[in-house]
Amino acid sequence: MSRKLVAEFLGTFWLVLGGCGAAVLAAGFIGDDGFPLGIGFLGVSLAFGLTVLTGAYAFGHISGGHFNPAVTLGLFAAGKAEGKDVLPYIVTQVLGAIVACGVLAVIANGMPGFDLVESGFATNGYGDASPGGFDLTAGLVSEVVMTFVFLLIILGATRHDLPGGFAPIAIGLGLTLIHLISIPVTNTSVNPARSTGPALFVGGTAISQLWMFWVAPIIGGVLAGVVYKGFLEKGDVELEAEAADPGQRA
Repeated sequence: MSRKLVAEFLGTFWLVLGGCGAAVLAAGFIGDDGFPLGIGFLGVSLAFGLTVLTGAYAFGHISGGHFNPAVTLGLFAAGKAEGKDVLPYIVTQVLGAIVACGVLAVIANGMPGFDLVESGFATNGYGDASPGGFDLTAGLVSEVVMTFVFLLIILGATRHDLPGGFAPIAIGLGLTLIHLISIPVTNTSVNPARSTGPALFVGGTAISQLWMFWVAPIIGGVLAGVVYKGFLEKGDVELEAEAADPGQRA
């Protein structure tokens, strides 16, 4: 268990430092000549996808590479994670996110004129705190649906009948696409730990709205686990059996 928790801590730390770091430090960067050099929404989306992809390759073989409370609960609902791991994983993931934000705050405060609160520090939000001004309903629906699809991608990509070693690519690209869709809506959470870290440093509205970025991703993740187990898993089991014994198709 200790190895698993260290892996989950490091994986979540890397996800938050890489994804939120790209948003805080590089998204809107302006050069000395006033020319925009920032990576924008596309770059931030890729950063989150790449952190999951690289983190899964680095630590997934140890802990399963959850790095996200909604993923842990979704996999548990699908029968793919043990109940005894759920609480320790979630606590460790949140701690990894908080430490990552602490490191990011130290780096960002080295920038002249940087103000942690005014920058938003990659927090998630709805209404006035949404990048596009989207309301609570839009944010809630977006987070539930995006997390739901993300868990289905994870569950489908990690089937045993697929070639080994490719699942992190599908999962990372899936998270990239999710960010491309939903950054304007909520700044994209789909991960309660990722939302908690920045919110604790910024406070105010980020804290008061944090409940939604726990509730919505968990609903989406658990719903995906239930749907997969109840409706999709049988087909996956049959595919895995055929892969193990192709002769049974006859």
